[in-house]
Amino acid sequence: MSLEAIAVDPVLVTVVLPCLDEEDSVGECVDEALAALELAGYRGEVLVVDNNSTDRSVEVAKAHGARVVHEERPGYGRALRTGIEAADGEIVVMADADLTYDLSKIARLVGPIADGEADIVVGERLSEAPSSTMPFLHRRVGTPILTMLVRRAAAGLTVTDSQSGYRAFRREAILSLGLRSTGMEFASEMLILAGRARLRVTETSTGYRERTGTSKLNTFSDGWRHVRQILLLAPHLMLVAPGLVLLAIGAGLEVVGLVDPAGLAVGSLRWQPSFISGIALILGVQALVAGFVLSERQRALTGRVRRRRGHARASLPAACLTTGFVAAAAGIAIDAVLFVLWIHTNHTFSRAIPLAALAQSLVVDGASLAGFGLIYPIVERGAIGSPDDEDSRDTQGRDTRGRHDQIGDSSRARSAAGSATVLERPPRRS
Repeated sequence: MSLEAIAVDPVLVTVVLPCLDEEDSVGECVDEALAALELAGYRGEVLVVDNNSTDRSVEVAKAHGARVVHEERPGYGRALRTGIEAADGEIVVMADADLTYDLSKIARLVGPIADGEADIVVGERLSEAPSSTMPFLHRRVGTPILTMLVRRAAAGLTVTDSQSGYRAFRREAILSLGLRSTGMEFASEMLILAGRARLRVTETSTGYRERTGTSKLNTFSDGWRHVRQILLLAPHLMLVAPGLVLLAIGAGLEVVGLVDPAGLAVGSLRWQPSFISGIALILGVQALVAGFVLSERQRALTGRVRRRRGHARASLPAACLTTGFVAAAAGIAIDAVLFVLWIHTNHTFSRAIPLAALAQSLVVDGASLAGFGLIYPIVERGAIGSPDDEDSRDTQGRDTRGRHDQIGDSSRARSAAGSATVLERPPRRS
């Protein structure tokens, strides 16, 4: 086909399949995807991203009509990002090369995007998937919890299966999000940032099948990667808000202890709320400090600086340092007063226990805030660099930024020229 014809009739859909040792299934996936595109009348391609396979996956994929690109650096997210950058299609469908996703249903995902009704369509797995296709912890615990957190972090997202790896989306819309994830947490990052960017996200049922070959998933480590990603993107959800709640509880219980120093009557016993109030105050401040650290790191990575009336906002570490010293000094002062009263009142001061608990909390919280104010600027200057530092070296430590920039540049050049000439494209199937 001539370049002029390709320019008139560009590739609409690219199906991206990350692949690591999937020779038993990748060929069937390619066949299923190409057949689905042809049946739906979409001009498309299948792009297999080889992630250092040691079997015949590459040869099998090309023999079945796929285009193959290579991503040497390990990671599901890295492979998908490389595939999205290298895709020719205006619409990208991401799936797996292990037959778990029914690629014959591609039209369900692509249709709303092609019709201008959505920017992202997620293939929901749970409603049609047999129980044998997914471990109990994934179906009943991990996926519902992560989906709830992603929906809260994305504000307004309505998906019910945030962990599905079967999705279609407008290529340019996803590239504009600046996704950085390298592993399975890529799925959560995409939806959170898409929700914040007000992209139109919908969901359609696609089912889920038993996989062919060995699973690459690790329940706990991959789950933690998702939680860590959500923590980084939404510290207000998992740290700041709970921290404020704990502070409110601690302050309320402290007031109760001061009003009724004898404690609250619980049956025949007396419960002293001051001990719990001290713990709540300390944990609340610890959560807030952790949330502040993640918020500051996210702003540093993205280059965002809050400004007020034309001036840069006050330094958060400096504010914490000042507040910390004031709180610690107040706690020490309360302890000093209690010590004097203890000497002169012969141990009978009625509010000594709640005040001692408050003083302890102020000293610990003050030290935490002051420590954050002192240490964080040092860590920030020493650890935070270019947003692409994490992805700039391969597994042997070689700098790969130039090579991957070239992939993105060549992809953009192909889009502008309408050319379908790419790395390792097989002959078109008759």
